[in-house]
Amino acid sequence: MRLLAFLSLLTLVLHEAGTASLPGGRKREEHGPEEGDTYEFLHAGNYDLSLEDYGEVIDLSSYEEPADYGDQISEAKLDSQTLPTRTSPSQSTMVPKTPSSNLTVTRPTTTGLPNAQGSHGLPTCLVCVCLGSSVYCDDADLENIPPLPRMTTYLYARFNHISHIRAGDFKGLTKLKRIDLSSNSISSIHNDAFRLLPALQDLILPENQLAALPVLPSGLEFLDIRLNRLQSSGIQPEAFVALEKLQFLYLADNLLDSIPGPLPLSLRSLHLQNNRIETMGRDAFCDTGDHGDHRHERRRLEDIRLDGNPINLSLFPEAYFCLPRLPVGRFT
Repeated sequence: MRLLAFLSLLTLVLHEAGTASLPGGRKREEHGPEEGDTYEFLHAGNYDLSLEDYGEVIDLSSYEEPADYGDQISEAKLDSQTLPTRTSPSQSTMVPKTPSSNLTVTRPTTTGLPNAQGSHGLPTCLVCVCLGSSVYCDDADLENIPPLPRMTTYLYARFNHISHIRAGDFKGLTKLKRIDLSSNSISSIHNDAFRLLPALQDLILPENQLAALPVLPSGLEFLDIRLNRLQSSGIQPEAFVALEKLQFLYLADNLLDSIPGPLPLSLRSLHLQNNRIETMGRDAFCDTGDHGDHRHERRRLEDIRLDGNPINLSLFPEAYFCLPRLPVGRFT
C-alpha cells in the first residue's frame, strides 16, 4: 500500500514538472479545443478576432450594396391621394411610401341599406340617425329632404337649410305619421307634397318663411305653422274644414288679417296671437256646413288665443255665439 501511494505521488510530481516546462507557462487546454471538444468554442473571450477572421465567418460577397435613397427623395412626387406616412420619433428621416398610380378611393356601398343616397352623396342613414322607423336629421346641413326609407314613421329634420319641399320628397311613404321641419328656410311647398300621405297626423313647420299652405292630408290632427309669413290669401278656402280630425291648429306670429274659417268641429285648440286680425264676425267660430243657417256649437274647442292682434274683443260679443263656456283665461 505504501508503495502504491509513493508511485502515485511520484507520478503527480512528474506531471506538474512537465506542465511548468511549456513555453510561456500557458496550459495545454488554452491552445484550443481538441477535435470533438465542441463546448470550447464558447470561450470567445480567449480569441482576438481580426477582419480576416470575420471574412471566414461571414461571406460578404453574398450581400448586395445598400441602396442610396438620397438622390431619389427630391424626385419623389406625392399624388393628392397619397396617405401620410407615420414616422416614429426616433427616426429623423424616412422615405415616404408612394402608392401605386392606379389607386382609387371608393365610397361606402349602400348594400343592405334601405335607401338611396342623400344630398351629401352618402346613404341617408349615414348622414342622419335611423332608429327603427324614426329618422333624425337635425342640424345636418341639409338643403333638401333626403331620400327616406320606405318604413319611415317619424321624420325630424330641424335646424337645416331646406328651402323648398318638392312633390316627390315624400312619395311612397305611406306609414309616415309625423314630419318636423322646424327652423329651416322653407318658402314654398308643392301642392302634392303632403297630399298622398294617408297616415300623416302631425305636421310641424314653425320658424320658416311660408307665405302659403299646400293641400293638406285629411287625417291631420296637429298643425303647427307658427313664426312664418303666412297670409290669409295664402290659405285656400275651406282648407281646414275638410280636416275632420284636426284638434290643434297653431298659426301664431304670422301675417293673417282674418280668422281662417270655417274651422272643423274637431278643433280643440286655436292659437292666432300676434297676427294682423282686426275684425271678427259673428260666424267666426261657427260652422254652418251642409245645414244651411243652423250653427253648430264647438263643444270641443277649449283654448283660443287672439292676443297681440289689433282687435277689441269687447266690440264683437257675437263672436261667442257658437262657443260654449270656455275655461277662464282660455279666450284671450
